[in-house]
Amino acid sequence: MARNDSTTSRMPLPEGTLPVAIGLMVAGLSSFAFFAVGEAALGSEEAFKPVVSMWFATFALAPGCFLPLEQELGRALAARRALGQGGRPVVAKVVALGAMLAGLITLLLLVGSPWLANDYFGGNWVMLAALVVAITSYAPTHIARGICSGSGRFRSYAIVLGADGLVRVLLCVALAGIGVSGVGAFGMAVALAPLAGVIVVASRHDLRTEPGPPASWHEVTPNLGWLLLGSIMAASLVNAGPIATNLLAEANEEAFVTRFGQGVILARIPLFLFQAVQAALLPRLARQAAAGEMDEFRTGFRRLMKLVLAVGVAGTVGAWFLGPFAADLLFGADLTRRTLAVLAAGSAFYMLGLTIAQAVIALHGHALVAVGWSVGMVTFVLATWLIDGEVFRRVELGLLIGSAAAMATFAWGLRQRLRAGAVPNEGSVLEALTDMPFET
Repeated sequence: MARNDSTTSRMPLPEGTLPVAIGLMVAGLSSFAFFAVGEAALGSEEAFKPVVSMWFATFALAPGCFLPLEQELGRALAARRALGQGGRPVVAKVVALGAMLAGLITLLLLVGSPWLANDYFGGNWVMLAALVVAITSYAPTHIARGICSGSGRFRSYAIVLGADGLVRVLLCVALAGIGVSGVGAFGMAVALAPLAGVIVVASRHDLRTEPGPPASWHEVTPNLGWLLLGSIMAASLVNAGPIATNLLAEANEEAFVTRFGQGVILARIPLFLFQAVQAALLPRLARQAAAGEMDEFRTGFRRLMKLVLAVGVAGTVGAWFLGPFAADLLFGADLTRRTLAVLAAGSAFYMLGLTIAQAVIALHGHALVAVGWSVGMVTFVLATWLIDGEVFRRVELGLLIGSAAAMATFAWGLRQRLRAGAVPNEGSVLEALTDMPFET
């Protein structure tokens, strides 16, 4: 089939992939610095444990709930831009949705506050307040990212993405430098950092939108329900390990939570590194599929999957041989080869699943992606519950099995979409490219 140059030329994604990749790299590297500096400032794994608990709760809730708004806003703005229509009415609709969703989550957190503060945060109400502030902060952050991606302003998208992690580390260093030892201040650093990038891009007038035709709810919510379910389950699965460890550990095992969280961060090295590379690879596949070059798309996707598999295997082998040394060097943490290797293998399955899920979203399989992440999360809960033994073993194997189950479901879903002859368009590709249901 001949190349459809008009379709290919309209795809705005390649020009923005390098800034997005850089933003992802900055965000990923910042997580290591935050954990290292934060624990050193507070003096021990036990003291840093409430921050770790708040960190993973935040990144289970915020991307899970607000990433779909970002995706749908980006898709709707891109569609209007292609028609030469202003997107301000679309932004107004999504801002209203974001405010309602943030209010609902805050209400649920307040209803559950006695249990959260006393059992999850060990009696620390300030950390609960930081979690509420974080939810309030990430709602405008994801909306800003949606405006930037849908408007083709990918450098500003990268600024919002990278500034979150960078400012978080700078705040942490500043708190440590002036001798602050209260855990609540570090929790607030996590909660307020995402607003920095929003302020920067707003000052550059990169959140501006033009007036346009009125927007209906259907224009901004055709896939919102499936995206919301899938995103919540995906973000919950990738952050479930430290949360489950916090809930299962005994009162005298508070250090376990920090240590397990550090292991999860190390295990994500291949995940966030490859996601940065993938941001540059996915648009080429999208252009091929959008131009009807499905044979080339299949060939390119197989190569992409082989690369993901190679990265996953290398990460798992590296975790076995070098993981304990890296954990001690970066965090002073005592973690076994088994724990780090199993966590890395779980991240590899998650990475494979995420790659396939992005292809399914690009082929309009939003419902299949929601089902896949739900299968993964339910499998994790069941596996962790049924497996006997110490906490680390139960949780790490649960993550491995849950991620593998999600990946298998996505593989089946992708085959179904290809057999059905589904072809992506610019909006679905934009949703796939920004489908990053975890923060680092």
